[in-house]
Amino acid sequence: MTANRTIGEVGERALLAEFATSAASTPDVVVGPGDDAAVIEPGARVLSVDTAVADRHFRLDWSSPEQIGARAVVAAVADIAAMGGRPTGVLIALAAPTTASADLVVGINRGAAGRAADLGAAVLGGDLVAASEVSVSITAVGVLDGVAPVRLGGARVGDVLAVSGPLGASAAGYAVLASGDRALLDDPALRAAVDAFRCPAPDPAQGPVAARAGAHALTDVSDGLVEELGLLCAASGVGVDVEAGAIPITAAAAAAADRLGDDPQRWALAGGEDHELLGAFAAGDVPPGWMVIGAVVAARPDPVRIDGSPPRVRGWRSV
Repeated sequence: MTANRTIGEVGERALLAEFATSAASTPDVVVGPGDDAAVIEPGARVLSVDTAVADRHFRLDWSSPEQIGARAVVAAVADIAAMGGRPTGVLIALAAPTTASADLVVGINRGAAGRAADLGAAVLGGDLVAASEVSVSITAVGVLDGVAPVRLGGARVGDVLAVSGPLGASAAGYAVLASGDRALLDDPALRAAVDAFRCPAPDPAQGPVAARAGAHALTDVSDGLVEELGLLCAASGVGVDVEAGAIPITAAAAAAADRLGDDPQRWALAGGEDHELLGAFAAGDVPPGWMVIGAVVAARPDPVRIDGSPPRVRGWRSV
């Protein structure tokens, strides 16, 4: 599959699938590669790692070091929540050129540690290494507190699809920042969208809430709703029908779309990095505050349909 092909040609999903085939398992592994996070015994520990790289996932001229660190923790902890887990700890690995300001790595670490504490997770350790570019890797650790892990592949025909919060705000904030328009950047009506890009603020406690409500499948919306829906369909062997108008959107995202002449639904479908949760539930089991956006149907050649048609947008790919 990979002979004489570049990483970009093969693609992120195919490479991750290849990595999974090389991973040896042991009896202690309950959930291995291929889901949002791994689960191991004893104690049903949940483990995940996420890496953010300068100019790929964040920009040093758009975000403070503290925001960069906090953002990285949110991304990693979301994978713990997506298994129905509660975060308990993080390890923080930082890389930067030796010529970079020491305040940069101190600030990133401070932001990561602060957000971890806000989410009930302790800093367990980490690493610092010289590199040609700035990056931060967060290994998140969690526990299931007696509930079974919620797998990506558990959606059932007849389930409803629901999300734990609004989508598209992070993409809206990115668009405002990328515009470079000072009037937009200074507009109070758009500030919440910019903040959502710099450091999303989903509620990871909704993962255990969903697990206890009986969620059949769960994932976080990190790469765009369309991308996550496709992964859920592939893992569960189903199709999904989604109503674009049912997807919740923040007032700031709607205002940004109006000012920029864009479509907030496009951001909600393809933007990613909101880290809200997407779940499949029996119709009567949707937790309070979650919003139903569609339904799970039988498998078909075009598994994801938005308003009755295959999506015209795609989500984020890391490579």
